[in-house]
Amino acid sequence: MGKRFVGEALCQTARVRYYLLEEDAAEPASYGVEIELEGETAAVRDLSLCRERVQALAEKLVRGAVTPVALRDVVDDWLLE
Repeated sequence: MGKRFVGEALCQTARVRYYLLEEDAAEPASYGVEIELEGETAAVRDLSLCRERVQALAEKLVRGAVTPVALRDVVDDWLLE
């Protein structure tokens, strides 16, 4: 699994870091997202086979300063779009 840094946002005084995950064990590769905030981590894997689509989601998470606690709700809404 690969992990690529996408961006960083501030949540009050803490830095939130966002990553694009690439599961390349099977072909074709699938993509997911991960968020880290002060030792707390949340990830959702295998969201899509389309890297660009998941990259756009990760960038949206950065702009919204989404925290690990809210990740699942935001992803659920994104999947319904």
